[in-house]
Amino acid sequence: MKNSPFIYGVTVTRKSFTNRENEIKKLTDNLLGGINTMIISPRRWGKSSLVEKVADLIKSKNPRIKVIILDLFAVNTEEEFMEKFATEVLKASSSKWEEWVKNAKRFFKNIVPKIQISVDPVNNFTISFDWQEIRQHGNEILNLPEAIAKQKKIRMIICLDEFQSIAGFRNYENFEKKLRSVWQRQKDVTYCIYGSKRHMMSEIFDNPSKPFYRFGDIIMLPKIEREKWISFICDSFAGSDKVISNENAGLIADLMQCHSWYVQQLSHYTWNNTQKQASKSKIDKALNELKSANLPLYQRDAESLSPTQLNLLKAVAHGELQLTSVSVMNEFRLGTPHNVSKNKEILINLDIIEKSGNSYVFLDPVFELWFRESFT
Repeated sequence: MKNSPFIYGVTVTRKSFTNRENEIKKLTDNLLGGINTMIISPRRWGKSSLVEKVADLIKSKNPRIKVIILDLFAVNTEEEFMEKFATEVLKASSSKWEEWVKNAKRFFKNIVPKIQISVDPVNNFTISFDWQEIRQHGNEILNLPEAIAKQKKIRMIICLDEFQSIAGFRNYENFEKKLRSVWQRQKDVTYCIYGSKRHMMSEIFDNPSKPFYRFGDIIMLPKIEREKWISFICDSFAGSDKVISNENAGLIADLMQCHSWYVQQLSHYTWNNTQKQASKSKIDKALNELKSANLPLYQRDAESLSPTQLNLLKAVAHGELQLTSVSVMNEFRLGTPHNVSKNKEILINLDIIEKSGNSYVFLDPVFELWFRESFT
């Protein structure tokens, strides 16, 4: 049995990666040109896949450029950040673990790193530090990639995923300032920063009062165009000896509002239900399976909302534009204008809705379908 040509739930860098030619070129040009770049978009729009695609392209053509990808999702403290940062930078500095140890001793002047190596040093090489030393000399760690790059006459590109996690650190405002003050002076290191919490990323990089304001270029990642999805879906079916019409491929893109994760997921469910020719009934069946698969998550999210927040979502689902008008607040029992403003902010911060022009829309197309069926 052939593997599904549609991938979701993991980063996509090979044949299942579709379109993004403009974004690939822009990000590649930026990183090769030494321009720090921040990527902002809603969750599951393909930021990580885009970065990994560009990282692979750069590494394949530029052996003197070292690309490091750090996932900060599980990093909860400044100390953990410093240790992970130092470990991955040293691992990128050479292909030999013996040189990692040598570089750790060479480049740290005021800090004594504690190095742990197991039988498999490639996967189990870690560094830890004394917290008091980090407090006094943390800049040595943050400047490590620049020091190594200059000494070895190479360049480094450091990609930081889930960067908004630093907002959970104790005294993170000071940590932000420290990062910016060190990184902005580096000449041989370029940073690519992105994360899944769009409102938090926007606050970090697009707020004039924040340290990272104008740190570099900001790429607002758009949706992949409908026609690109149609071509991709049809070609992927054909490549696995199955057929789907342009019309039905377009239906998948429309149902999922061209949302990258969900187009791939609904296409996979449809492909999996198809022996030879994908029909609308196959798509309908796949959509029901998709909603069922996500049902526990949606129920959990809905149960975490207050009655007035759920009512506000009902108003959004009905396409109401004047959410603070007396008639809308009365019809949907939204409370006071203050309640409406507060609940809008909460729902935006939870990435459930976003402002689009003069209205508010759902960010998750399948959650929207389920919500409409369950609450309206």
